[in-house]
Amino acid sequence: ISLSSLLEKRPEEQDQPVTVFRDANELRQKIADDNMLISPLFPYDPMVAFEYFEITVPPGYDRLSVPHKRGVIEYITVFDGEMEVLSEDTWHRLEKGQSLRFQADRPHGYRNLSDRPAVALNVINYPGRK
Repeated sequence: ISLSSLLEKRPEEQDQPVTVFRDANELRQKIADDNMLISPLFPYDPMVAFEYFEITVPPGYDRLSVPHKRGVIEYITVFDGEMEVLSEDTWHRLEKGQSLRFQADRPHGYRNLSDRPAVALNVINYPGRK
């Protein structure tokens, strides 16, 4: 199940316009008790097999995620601040402008050891999913 399917209902394929404008400021929400904010900019779309989020990782945040289904890949690009992403048992430090791609079908995590929020783009690709 895609993360975005938990956040909002996706319109039927025939109801979707070709050009879509979405505002992260209007979509931003907390999905758990841990204060991470997520803006589901483009929910999962079977035509492209990915979902596209803005995430805001607060200072002191530390979360381990359960593995996604086999073959799922995540892409993270930091646009403001700095954060760390756990992949293959290693915490990778990312600063503004830096990106990481990793296999999300394995244990992974996110943390922010700095004193200010980090804002990043998170793309989750579900290859082979229809």
